Amino acid sequence: GVMTQAVTRGDGSQGDDVTANVKTIRSIPLKLKEGNYPADFEIRGEIIMTRSGFAKFNEKRKKLGKQEFANPRNAASGSIKMLDAKEVSKRPLDAYLYYVVGDDLEFTNHYQSLETARQWGFKVSDTARKVSSVEQIFDFINHWDKARNELDFEIDGIVIKVNDFSQQKQLGFTAKSPRWAISYKFKAEQVVAELLSIDYQVGRTGAVTPVANLSPVQLAGTTVKRASLHNADVIKSLDLHIGDFVKVEKGGEIIPKIIAVDLSKRKDNAEEVSFLTHCPECNTKLVREEGEAAFYCPNVYQCPPQIKGNIEHFVGRKMMDINMGEATVAALFDKGFVRNIADLFDLKASELVQLDGFKQKSIAKLLESIEQSKNTPFEKVLFALGIRFVGETVAKKLAQHFENIDLLKSATTMELLMVDDIGERIAESLVEYFANPVNIDIVNRLREKGLQFEIQKNTDNFPDLLQAKAFVVSGKFSVSRDDIKQMISNYGGKVISAISSKTDYVLAGDKMGPAKLKKAEKLEIKIISEDEFYKMINI
Repeated sequence: GVMTQAVTRGDGSQGDDVTANVKTIRSIPLKLKEGNYPADFEIRGEIIMTRSGFAKFNEKRKKLGKQEFANPRNAASGSIKMLDAKEVSKRPLDAYLYYVVGDDLEFTNHYQSLETARQWGFKVSDTARKVSSVEQIFDFINHWDKARNELDFEIDGIVIKVNDFSQQKQLGFTAKSPRWAISYKFKAEQVVAELLSIDYQVGRTGAVTPVANLSPVQLAGTTVKRASLHNADVIKSLDLHIGDFVKVEKGGEIIPKIIAVDLSKRKDNAEEVSFLTHCPECNTKLVREEGEAAFYCPNVYQCPPQIKGNIEHFVGRKMMDINMGEATVAALFDKGFVRNIADLFDLKASELVQLDGFKQKSIAKLLESIEQSKNTPFEKVLFALGIRFVGETVAKKLAQHFENIDLLKSATTMELLMVDDIGERIAESLVEYFANPVNIDIVNRLREKGLQFEIQKNTDNFPDLLQAKAFVVSGKFSVSRDDIKQMISNYGGKVISAISSKTDYVLAGDKMGPAKLKKAEKLEIKIISEDEFYKMINI
């Protein structure tokens, strides 16, 4: 019942360790009350700063002559990432916990898990309600749309979840979110601002996005000076003119966007906004493909923002995980040291020393990070190449299907369409990418530098002793549970999450959940110990 680690969500797969900071938050228990909780589990929640705490905190900063924070959300987010836990302890952080995750949980539904977590000592919102009809859901929504201003913390909506865990499991997940939960966003706050001008930004894929420059206005606790216009169709539908007074709101309470124009205030000589015809960065004529909303700059290999954007994508945490930020990429490009992703692997210390802020230690760290990236598995390398429409999930499926870059780059459109979830748009993009000699040269250079362009198969030749038997693993063991699961996989077995008639064995460690034990006995499934498992695989 002792807290061992606290991490941020990060990008969904890797976050920051903030254990020391979280231990300073008084509403998060360092040790649980007495209760029948499993040997280890995870609980998720949100760290916040209340309105009242934020007001007092800003008042103190003002008296000390320090800059005030714009809103509680930014204050909380910035505080939890600070390096000095002692300083974090001075900030009025609070937390609400809302999701328990683990293998040996006794409860069967979400609401029960919240009530149990509260009994263990966690702070759980007392506004959560269990309902049984759509009418009750809308009653709840309508109530909090008005009553949210009475809360001591900010919300932009509510989350509606399927309560029963078995139904949650049946519904499953998409690549990004659970199918058993959905958020309902309240109507956003709106303000009026004057449209001063429009800038155009070129993204990694060449898409050109218009951004409105506005007279400064306060919106949802922040000063807004810019707003997204998305594409040419949005500009046309709004009939925008420079000098218009426009209504602005924050989409999801985060991104400002223009939603309407006050035509009664339009000046007689106002200039109509026309979308660019040429790239603002390289002056190449823009193109718009059939069915696409955006205009694109086709100058992929010479347009500076596209080159830098492609490198930034390549070095990202979920791709090659090279220790290089946007500013470093820009500096390397501006100095002429890199013009494509393959150039990264030719960088020298004599070049890096010419960058502002780079000393011996930071140079060694970056070069080591580049060297370590050569061990990145094929599916991540494929994702990192930045092929249009090839995201993380698609890259994994392509890597698993073709197993190496040679088979992938020689694949026909028809062969690509035979891969699960690969449609015509992705297939055509892949064929076009590998038909370009510039891309082939980059891939060949990366391969020569030692990057992984084939699936690494297990060469340990473990004997197939478990013969596809299905195991449920529960409890605490002398090694980590992940190691146990890996051994099952190595020796030909498979790990499943829930006990059913299809389960062959339950591998029981210390403090196995009583609910699982009871179910295994009821279904007459063989329960084995850690020692018995080792005998099965001759260890």
